[in-house]
Amino acid sequence: MAVTAQQVKELRDATGVGMMDCKKALEETGGDMEAAIDWLRTRGLAKAAKKAGRVAAEGLVGVSLDGTKGAIVEVNSETDFVARNEQFQGIVGNVAKLAGEAAGNIEKLAEMPFPGTGRSVAAELTDAIAKIGENMNLRRSAVIEVKDGLIGSYVHNTVKPGLGKLGVIVGLESTGDKAVLAGLGKQLAMHIANTNPLSVSPDDIDPAVVAKEREIFTEQAKESGKPAEVIAKMVEGRVRKFYEESTLLAQTFVIDGESKVQAIVDAAAKEAGAPIKVTSFVRYALGEGIEKAETDFAAEVAATSGVPQSA
Repeated sequence: MAVTAQQVKELRDATGVGMMDCKKALEETGGDMEAAIDWLRTRGLAKAAKKAGRVAAEGLVGVSLDGTKGAIVEVNSETDFVARNEQFQGIVGNVAKLAGEAAGNIEKLAEMPFPGTGRSVAAELTDAIAKIGENMNLRRSAVIEVKDGLIGSYVHNTVKPGLGKLGVIVGLESTGDKAVLAGLGKQLAMHIANTNPLSVSPDDIDPAVVAKEREIFTEQAKESGKPAEVIAKMVEGRVRKFYEESTLLAQTFVIDGESKVQAIVDAAAKEAGAPIKVTSFVRYALGEGIEKAETDFAAEVAATSGVPQSA
């Protein structure tokens, strides 16, 4: 029988096993979900299934540069201890190198062949889960590419080159001196890591975000009790300040604390001998947006040891 993509997804969600292995299991068992799970378990592929529900909010961010293309990935684990594991670091480093070919498509990246193993990236992670004993998750990936110029990068809390707790890639389009571009790219990436802007410029910020901020500013200004025309000016002033604080080129450069980022880019363009355009950037901070379970450590120890807590 033909196996559907939905069946493969359901089996993958239930077991944590890679897509291709899930498809094979369903084909071998005529699409029977329970039988497919047993098929995977008998081959040692579903050892990690019971760990798949655990929250994985630690891990590493990986960055890989290849000329005019840069890739960034986040691979999560349950604990920081695993992030210091050399096997895990090797997986994240290789995944970052592969990510450029997947163009930000996490499903495509998961099914790409992992170097030297004959397994997919997803299957390699599943194997690591079984060996290391923690849930792991290939969470997200992004790629920036420019026609001419380079990709700047910065990794914070580095454990190995290109691997850390926070990563940034930023695209610089220019025909200018590559050494100047490289210096600017590193500085801009460090700035972005520090300030976490929403967009490159006011032109490409999400209109819905601006509308929400304007709504909040309007309600705040109305509380002043001032005339409508004064309130309108107050709102516009706050919107301008919002752009200055939230968009990269309008921000104050953190390295000198005085210049606007746009002025720094313009000065670098003069030195490089050609205009420089900041095309886009991606900033990944490890675990951002993941809800971490609040645990009572004493209760956890007591439950494990069988010793009741004292009142």
